[in-house]
Amino acid sequence: MDIEPRLGIDFGRVIQGGAVAPGSADTAFLGGSLEAALASPATDGAFDALPELIGLVGGRAWIISKAGDRVRARTLAWLDHHDFYRRTGLARDNVRFCRKRSDKAAHCAELGITHMIDDRLDVHRALRGLVPHLYLFGPQETVPGWVRHVPTWTDARLISGDIAAGRTPPATRRSR
Repeated sequence: MDIEPRLGIDFGRVIQGGAVAPGSADTAFLGGSLEAALASPATDGAFDALPELIGLVGGRAWIISKAGDRVRARTLAWLDHHDFYRRTGLARDNVRFCRKRSDKAAHCAELGITHMIDDRLDVHRALRGLVPHLYLFGPQETVPGWVRHVPTWTDARLISGDIAAGRTPPATRRSR
C-alpha cells in the first residue's frame, strides 16, 4: 500500500530567519518589537520552493514549530503579514506548535509526516525511525549520514524529487 507523502516544515531559521548563523538567535523576530518581527524577511528562496513542495504533497503539509505563547503569536502574525497561506498553498489550519523540540515527534506521528525539514539536529534525532525522510536545513557544522543536508531552499528542491520518486530513505535505525 502506498503512503501519501506528508510534509512537515519548521518555522524559525527555516521559513523565516534562515540567514541567522547556527547557534545564534534571530533577535529581530524573538527579541525585537512586533513591527521588527513582522518586517523580518522569509528565508531566501522559501516562497519559491514551498509552493512546489506543498503542491507535490497535495496540500498535506504542516508547519510544526516549537514556541511559547509570545513567539506563537508572532509566528501567526508573520504568516498573515507575509500572505504566507496564499503564496504557498499551505492551509491556515495546518500550523502546529509545541513547547519542546522533542514534542514535534508527537505531531509528526499524529499527522503521519513522511518528510520533515528542520534546522535542528536534536529534532531529527527525536524523529529518527518515525519520519522516513529527514532534511537538516541551513548551515550546519555536523551532518550525520542518516539525514539529508539541505543548506538552502534551492537545495531543498531535491525534496520534490524524493516525493515524486518515493526515494528509499537512509537507514532509520535509532541511535543517538
